[in-house]
Amino acid sequence: MLDGIGSRPRTIDEYFAVELLMPLPQEPFETGRLFTPRVDRYSQITVRTNRYSVPVRLIGKRVRVVLHASHLVVYDQNVEVARHERLIAKGGCSLELDHYLEALIRKPGAFPGATALEQARSAGRFTPVHDAWWAQARKVHGERDGTRALIEVLLLGRHIPHEHLVAGLATALRAGALTADAVALEARKAAQAEDEPPVSGRPAGSGSGASGTVTFLHEWKLAHLPPDTRPLPSVTPYDQLLRRRASGGAHREEEAQ
Repeated sequence: MLDGIGSRPRTIDEYFAVELLMPLPQEPFETGRLFTPRVDRYSQITVRTNRYSVPVRLIGKRVRVVLHASHLVVYDQNVEVARHERLIAKGGCSLELDHYLEALIRKPGAFPGATALEQARSAGRFTPVHDAWWAQARKVHGERDGTRALIEVLLLGRHIPHEHLVAGLATALRAGALTADAVALEARKAAQAEDEPPVSGRPAGSGSGASGTVTFLHEWKLAHLPPDTRPLPSVTPYDQLLRRRASGGAHREEEAQ
């Protein structure tokens, strides 16, 4: 087939073959639609009539949102700060509990009625184990301090995988250890048990956490200190000073007499 536009030396088929064999661009082509909404006082942005949460530290700032067919990504400058499944129906609201933890730890009384908590519970992120540990913490520490302890545990989820954190909560609950330090240690022990190969005669994942006993963080640190090979200190110079002081006192008493 000849090219009917102008007097080009190649046919359309030949041009098409050349274009088809060209290397792909180094940078991927962005297919999402860009928005730059401002974060409101509820730490939310509005995109296409729906609201999505972002971290509370961004309240009052403009963020960059890339809306895709199934999800949206929120950026603070070039750093990703939030990711949500796209809401299809109008007037919807998608809230991430983690985005509100810094505010809730200052006002723990707002935690039980938070919409973000209900969404986390419905999505399975806030499990019955969380609820049981929270109930026991409130019973022991009181409503305010028990809730604050739970929020401290939830903040650990930024560094500890969810399944390990739930395992740590379960072990700490069985042992009555109702502090974030105890949960963190048990979660790390669960992660180590998962990484270790099974020992003959013992099922994989069994360990101190399965028995319901908890090693507290300061005890764990002491147990893992390197051996102290320094010689024991000597008090001989102090004994010499004491003898000298005693002999000097006796000498002064003789002179006084």
